[in-house]
Amino acid sequence: MRFTRLQRYMLSLISGLLMVISFPHTGSLFPLVFVAWVPLLLVEHNIYRENYRSGKVFIHAYLAFFIYNIGTTFWIYYSVGGEAGAILAYLLNSLLMAIIFMLFHWTKRFVGQKEGYIGLLFFWLGFEYFHYHWELSWPWINIGNTFAIAPEFVQWFAYTGVLGGGLWILLVNLVLFKAVSNMLFKRESFIIQTPLMYTFLGIIVVPGLMSYWSYSSHVETQNPVEVVVTQPNIDPYTEKFSTSIGGQIDRFIEQADTLVTPETAVVLAPETAIARPFNEAKYASDRNYEQIADQVRKWNGPAFFVGASTYQIFEEKKSVATKPLSNGDAFYESYNTSMLVEKNKPPQFIHKSKLVLGVEKIPFSNWFPFLEQLSVENGGTSGTLGTEDVPRVIQTKGFKFAPVVCYESIYGGFVAEQCRKGAETIFVITNDGWWGDTPGHRQHASFARLRAVETGRYVVRSANTGISSVINQRGDVVRSTNYWEEDAFRATIQLNDQPTFYVTYGDVIGRSFGFVFFLLLALTLVKYLRRFGTTV
Repeated sequence: MRFTRLQRYMLSLISGLLMVISFPHTGSLFPLVFVAWVPLLLVEHNIYRENYRSGKVFIHAYLAFFIYNIGTTFWIYYSVGGEAGAILAYLLNSLLMAIIFMLFHWTKRFVGQKEGYIGLLFFWLGFEYFHYHWELSWPWINIGNTFAIAPEFVQWFAYTGVLGGGLWILLVNLVLFKAVSNMLFKRESFIIQTPLMYTFLGIIVVPGLMSYWSYSSHVETQNPVEVVVTQPNIDPYTEKFSTSIGGQIDRFIEQADTLVTPETAVVLAPETAIARPFNEAKYASDRNYEQIADQVRKWNGPAFFVGASTYQIFEEKKSVATKPLSNGDAFYESYNTSMLVEKNKPPQFIHKSKLVLGVEKIPFSNWFPFLEQLSVENGGTSGTLGTEDVPRVIQTKGFKFAPVVCYESIYGGFVAEQCRKGAETIFVITNDGWWGDTPGHRQHASFARLRAVETGRYVVRSANTGISSVINQRGDVVRSTNYWEEDAFRATIQLNDQPTFYVTYGDVIGRSFGFVFFLLLALTLVKYLRRFGTTV
C-alpha cells in the first residue's frame, strides 16, 4: 500500500491529537497513548518503503510533535513571558523531538529495520533522560507523565521512574504497529497477526495488573506527623508583588492560626510567600521575616516552612547568577528560596535548583553572558537566579523532609536524591496562578502523584493558588483544595524512611539508555559514511 500525501499528513495529525487527548487534563484518556504513535510510525514506514527522501520523515514528525507540544502546554501562552516565550517553547521542543525521531529513521535506513526500531527506544528514552539535565531542560511532557492521573497502574515506577512509563508506551506502540503494518503493507490477514495482538494485549495488561495488585495490597508505613497547609490565593499579577507584603503574610498566618494544634509539626506556606527580597545574612532585621518568626514564637511548637525571595552579598563574582551592586563595591546573587523558621533558631535556607527557563534562568548564559539582558522579570528578580550545588534536605521535629519549590517537582531523579539523603516526606511549595484556570496547574499537581509512587513518600503541596493537596505513599490524593479559592487545612501524614529501588539507584533506564544512545548514533554515522564511500 502507498499512502498519498494527504493520507500521510492526516496520519501525522492523528498521532499528535492522540498524544494530546491522552495526556493529563488535555483529555486524560491515557489508554489512547498505547496507540498514539502507530499512525506516525506508519507514515515513517511508508516513506522508508518508497525510498522517499528522509526530510519527509522530519516534516511529518515535526507536525505530530508540534501538535503534541502546543496541545498539552498551550497554557504557557498565558504565563510570564507571554507570546514570544510560548512560541519559542513550542517550536524548539517540537524540533528536538522531531530530530530524535529522525535518528530512529536514519538508523533504520542505514543500519537495519530491526536495529532502527530497537534504536527508537534508546534514542527516545535517552533524549528524555538528557532533557532532565541540560540547559534547555523541559521534561514536562515526557511521555511517561501521561500516567500521572492513573498511579494505580504504574506502581512499578518505584523501580523505573517515569522513564519506565515511556518504555512501556513505546513497546506497546511498536508491537501494534508491527501488526498493522503487516496488514497494510504486506497484505497479511488479521488472523496471522494473532500472536502479535496477544503480545500487544499482554504488554499492556500484565504490568497494569501487577501494578494494581501492588496498589490494592499496599500497606502504608506508619509514623504520623501533623501538618497545616495554607493557600492564601494571592493574585500573582495584581497583588503578590505590588501590594503590602505584610498584609499578605497576615493572610496565611491567620489561616494557619485557626488550625494549629499542640501536635502540629510544620505549617506550610507557598512559594515566594515573602515576595520582597531580603538579605539572608541580615534576616533578623527584615520585618517580613520577623512577622513570621514572631508567630512561630507565639505558637511555641510548630515550625514554619515558607517560600521567600532572598539574596546574598559576595566580595567577588561567584557564578553566572552573580551581579554587581549598583555602587560597584561588591556582588549579589538572588534566589527563589525555601525557608524553615523554628523558635529560637536561625532559619534554614535552601535555594531552588531547577529553574524555569526564561523566567528564572537564561540558558547558555555561561557561554553568552549578553543573554542575561534578555531575561524576563518575575517576582522582583531578573536574569538567572542562584542555585544549590546539590539537592538538600531539611531536618525539623525529629524528621527530614525534601524542600521542593514549584518546577522542581517534575524532576523525579532530583526528588529521589533528596529522599536518598534521608527525606521521609516531600513538601512542595508552589505558585500556580501564573497560567490561569488552564490544564497547567492541574498537570503540575498531578505530577506530584508520580513523585509519591517513585519514592514511597507522602507529598504535601502548598500552592499560593492552584491545588494544595496531600498525596499518600501510593499516589492517591487524600486531600485537596479548589483552584482560585483562599483555603487551608490540617492533615496527618505518614513518614517513611525506607528507600524504594528508584530512590536507591535513580534513573537506571535513563543512564543506560543514554549510554546506548551515543553508541547507536556512532554506528549509524559509520554506516552512513560507508554507504556513501567515505572512510572514517
